[in-house]
Amino acid sequence: MTFPRSDQITEAITEGAEALFAAQRADGVFDYGGTGLTSTLGTVGAVCALHFADPGGAADLIEAGVGWLNRTQAAEGGWAMVPGEASEAGPTAVASAVLHLTDPRGNAAAVEAGQEWMREFGGLEAIPHAEVVAWCRQFYGFAGWLDAREMRRFPLELALLPGLYRRLFDLRAPMVSALGLAQARHKPLTRLQRSLAKLAEPNALAVIRQVYEHEGSTGGWCEDAWVTGLICAGLARAGLGGDMVDGAVGWFRRMAAPDGSWSSGPLDLTWSMYATAGLLEAGYAADPRLTAVKELFLRLQQDQPFTAFGCAPGFWGWSGTRGWPATLETGEILSALNHLPGTDQADAVRRGVTWLTLQQDTRGSWGLCVRNTKVANSGPCPHMTAQAVDGLLDSGVPAEDRRVRRALRWLGKAQKPDGSFESVWYRMHTAGTSAVLQTFAKAGAAKGEPARRARAWLERTRLADGSWGTGDGEPGTVEETGWAVSALLAAGAEPDSARSGVDWLLAHRLPAGGWPAANVNEYVRHVCRYPNPALAHGLALKALARYRKAVAG
Repeated sequence: MTFPRSDQITEAITEGAEALFAAQRADGVFDYGGTGLTSTLGTVGAVCALHFADPGGAADLIEAGVGWLNRTQAAEGGWAMVPGEASEAGPTAVASAVLHLTDPRGNAAAVEAGQEWMREFGGLEAIPHAEVVAWCRQFYGFAGWLDAREMRRFPLELALLPGLYRRLFDLRAPMVSALGLAQARHKPLTRLQRSLAKLAEPNALAVIRQVYEHEGSTGGWCEDAWVTGLICAGLARAGLGGDMVDGAVGWFRRMAAPDGSWSSGPLDLTWSMYATAGLLEAGYAADPRLTAVKELFLRLQQDQPFTAFGCAPGFWGWSGTRGWPATLETGEILSALNHLPGTDQADAVRRGVTWLTLQQDTRGSWGLCVRNTKVANSGPCPHMTAQAVDGLLDSGVPAEDRRVRRALRWLGKAQKPDGSFESVWYRMHTAGTSAVLQTFAKAGAAKGEPARRARAWLERTRLADGSWGTGDGEPGTVEETGWAVSALLAAGAEPDSARSGVDWLLAHRLPAGGWPAANVNEYVRHVCRYPNPALAHGLALKALARYRKAVAG
């Protein structure tokens, strides 16, 4: 067999590592987004909220946001979450609706083009996500395209049962609460529904305020203009939470970009954990530049409970000193801390393990942030479950531990008939299948039937050029190829079986080092996607480093 020359691999790893470090800030963050990911959804959320909350005082911001939306509309009439990418139904639906809401006459041509794109797509009903259809119908109602009676009702009365409310709505609970409060005033309800909504109003408002105050009453929720926009618009239309509405208006003004857009929030920890994982695999654990990353992880572990979601302290989110809880980040950061030198992280690891233990569902799985969630877009998720198990195993929890055994049993039951696994936050099945296969291997279960079937699926879905895509014919990406190569090698595959993927990664390097990112990250599953360069670089680096070790071994 012929392997790529070792100097080619070493050169790619070295240049890839330096490309990662070039994005590192002094505080340790590998920054690929500045203040966040500029997005259509963020801008729509801000413009809509300002229209309802302060149309006169924020007229300049609204005009700037409307101008940005007009400039970023694709030639065929649609919008993508990230400008310049392929148009998507969700962003197109809400962008055209908010343009009509703010200035029907001035935006008539853009609105008609957007609605024509939606008609060709198949309308709202063709969107493969019932929750997104519900949000879009809200915006169509704002625009006057739907009668209030046609919009899905958010059952505010369920807030009378806080535990059930969390499980039914998960991280969407603040947004559902705000829109439900507005519906109680604008949507025709039965007498019973209105009475129950009145009783539930304090609980629903408390959910919103708990999150608001947890984040330091900055005016924003989740540091995300889309999330903040939904909540602010709901509160403004309900005539409630005036201090929070005023805070949000001020936050929108502070966070507006010079070009008139708003972002969907920074991903400081997500960027940094994936960059660090790649660097650790490549042998950079002792590099002094990772000291700042370790300090970042220790500094941003949350020491306060997240009451709205029923979460104890000890977790990490995707960004912020008071971020929202996330299993994905908590598991991945735990793994990184355990591979970084030193002992000062021991207490953080202990608290992270405790948090993951408390968050494990009764079925053995993990979701994003609410235990036993019933929201498909948040869990139970095989990929997040795998990352949680990796965090436990890397923290010294033995594979025979009940937490691990329960998770592995659940993963076996969650496997699809073709051998693949789902991933809530990454597109289709290559990501989830690769993550779960690596976890099986780490837990000593690489020879079990679920692992054999997952490995067979990955081997079967390799594309003719040696890369991996979604598994259903889509072109290959750096991220999915990196995931698959790493997983196969972790599961004991011979280096030769991963060679074509390695060759493909070497051929797709950027001139300055590193690799191009693809839209594999799900902002809203199956509907809105975005690229994450740190993920692409980190996964490619990990795959090449693992291949180099396998060849040397």
